[in-house]
Amino acid sequence: MPGLVGSLLGLGNPLLDVCADVDQKFLDQYDLKMNNQILAEEKHQPMFKALADKKDVQYIPGGATQNSIRIAQWMLQVPGATSYMGCIGKDEFGKVMTDTARGDGVNVQYLVDESTATGTCGTCIMKGDRSLVANLAAANNYKVEHLRRKEHWALLEQARVIYSAGFFITVSEDAIMDCAKHAAENNKIYCMNLSAPFIMEVPPFKATLMKALPHVDFLFGNENEARTFAKSEGWKTEDVSEIALKISMLPKQNGSRPRTVVFTQGAEATAVACLGKVTLVPVIFLEPSKLVDTNGAGDAFVGGFLSQLLAGKDNYECCRAGNFAANVIIQRSGCTFPEKPTGFVWN
Repeated sequence: MPGLVGSLLGLGNPLLDVCADVDQKFLDQYDLKMNNQILAEEKHQPMFKALADKKDVQYIPGGATQNSIRIAQWMLQVPGATSYMGCIGKDEFGKVMTDTARGDGVNVQYLVDESTATGTCGTCIMKGDRSLVANLAAANNYKVEHLRRKEHWALLEQARVIYSAGFFITVSEDAIMDCAKHAAENNKIYCMNLSAPFIMEVPPFKATLMKALPHVDFLFGNENEARTFAKSEGWKTEDVSEIALKISMLPKQNGSRPRTVVFTQGAEATAVACLGKVTLVPVIFLEPSKLVDTNGAGDAFVGGFLSQLLAGKDNYECCRAGNFAANVIIQRSGCTFPEKPTGFVWN
């Protein structure tokens, strides 16, 4: 597929995942909840050393957007099909991420902050579920001027699909809006993820989300984020399908295509709302004994989905690829994958 080179661009917060198994005592010590994503506070700083000191600790390139881009790249198997921007430090962690992403075939164009360490994400695993604590560090220092450089703006102009996880809202509203407006003005596809409840619960972040939403063609999230969005809007419903439908019908800048809202629900069917209709797409059943951890499952779903979106497939086929990618990832530690997506059949 030579036409796919440079077709997908992601902007986000590149983080090195520090992954280890924990127990309830560990979670209580740092006031953590399972299946949640938060930004690190002062009280969480000792936690990163505690994770690093564990015998089973693993260091895996991460960050929600970067995970999805790497998965899309893996699914497509076309070197350079994807590009990615974010900010890292000039250190060993940054080098590990750069080497890994480029080794995967992603055209990474990081902004390098020489005075701040590469960001990390404490990934606490318990009984297959995870709690994520992001210490953004250098990732928090991305500047829109990096995107606007001629050689980087050329990547935006080359891309047909642009994606950012909602976490990037906390870093660069200007970069998000540059990409969103470019996509709407040039009839490209702009995608975003709700990412975490706090994006809707913190007023400045929610304001940026709602500013970008009219430009969003595909919005992703899970059932908890969907319900938090509904609550933040004052909607009297917790029905995920109904929430997806309501969001899909909110005002949209580019009228040439409808908005599609895709909400995963763990082991339950994925709700896809588009053109006034909700479709439920079942996930792939997995024996509980085969579950390693759910870290990166949602990111993998998005990456698989985007790989088929680039190929012009319909929403069902995009979800099928998303389910395949997520199913592979939850049987491995962190957002890691085999050399090729063996077992996925392109229709």
